[in-house]
Amino acid sequence: MTSEVLFTVLVLLVALERVAELVVSNRNAAWAFARGGVESGRGHYPVMVVLHTGLLAGALVEVWWRRPDTVPWLAWTMLGLVVASQALRWWCIATLGRQWNTRVIVVPGLPLVSAGPYRRIPHPNYVAVVVEGFALPLVHSAWTTAIVFTLANAVLLTVRIRVENRALAAAGGARA
Repeated sequence: MTSEVLFTVLVLLVALERVAELVVSNRNAAWAFARGGVESGRGHYPVMVVLHTGLLAGALVEVWWRRPDTVPWLAWTMLGLVVASQALRWWCIATLGRQWNTRVIVVPGLPLVSAGPYRRIPHPNYVAVVVEGFALPLVHSAWTTAIVFTLANAVLLTVRIRVENRALAAAGGARA
């Protein structure tokens, strides 16, 4: 099996993980809305979906079109970071429970979560996103995708975190 095929399998596994996230997110969003949840930042959400889809598609296109050499030490290091970012992401999801979703939906009156990874880092899920965003493409030396996604994601996260902090502050949980 070629390294391109193995990388494609990895990207498909990450895509399946994203589908699982969306299932959990949709269930949790319905729960939040049923309890008076208020959504903020609808305008940036479609951009986020396109960007994250572009990460997966861009990495595959770059690897199959450019066919970069796989650098073993880089590949294994980045694969470790991809796995670690997935573990952090699911730790965040488990810690937030029903309050986690891919949108910014806040149920007024619920306390701000300060357990798990939120005990030490204000936005640990975004740490996972940042790490995965550069690490996944670099598993197969897709430098262009890693750089483009990282820069675009930095701009998006600037908006996203500002929106999220405002929404949490407005609902009574500090962090603005």
